[in-house]
Amino acid sequence: MARITSAAKSAELSPSKTQASLVPTLTRPSSLAAAGTLAPVVRPQTAGAFRARKVEPTRFRYFYDRGDLPVRVNFAGAVRKLQWQVDLSLLDYSHYLPVFMEGLRELEEPYHFLALNGTLDMLEKGGSRVLPCLSLLILPMKANLMTRNQTVLCLQMKVLQRLVLSCPYTGEALVPYYRQLLSIFNLFITKRVNCGDSIDYAQRRQENVGDLILETLNILEKHGGPDAFVNIKYMIPTYESCMVRH
Repeated sequence: MARITSAAKSAELSPSKTQASLVPTLTRPSSLAAAGTLAPVVRPQTAGAFRARKVEPTRFRYFYDRGDLPVRVNFAGAVRKLQWQVDLSLLDYSHYLPVFMEGLRELEEPYHFLALNGTLDMLEKGGSRVLPCLSLLILPMKANLMTRNQTVLCLQMKVLQRLVLSCPYTGEALVPYYRQLLSIFNLFITKRVNCGDSIDYAQRRQENVGDLILETLNILEKHGGPDAFVNIKYMIPTYESCMVRH
């Protein structure tokens, strides 16, 4: 009786022929040729955080094509220059400066040349008229940074530096807007991608995005008042102050 019971138990534990056929058999490939027939490993797609976004046509392009901007390119001589058709002292900064700032995303000519040099001229000669329209510049600057295009990033950071230095109180007025502008700075601060000499044509300086971001943050801290460093540190935890604190 004991022999019959043990035989029955062994029969129950051993798989049947049907069950054994359902279990896949894993064997090591016998040769390199056989190994090459295995399915390749599919790597997961990257999130694309640093990938440049598509730049849509801006209001600057639309207004210029329609003839609503008082600027044109002067080709007299060997160097092309920007020529204003009205006196800058009579220009409505609250209307034109945001449009020119938005045009920094344009990489085609003549829009690129006109938007860049027009913005720099207005910041250089605007003086106290730049500060009242500062809130109107935040969205164009944020949109420029969000393109993640290396050329546009470098242009926008250079123009942001000029904006801070254009008026004594502009740096402090920018502090409440750090959360809208510095998120892209935190993303690219460790990048070492050559962005060339987008503005400093004469100096031919070879800069990269990471160094340019650090230079811009230093200018923001120096001219942003006592609350600048705390707000920069909140958005960019790796940033260290450039000011000597006692």
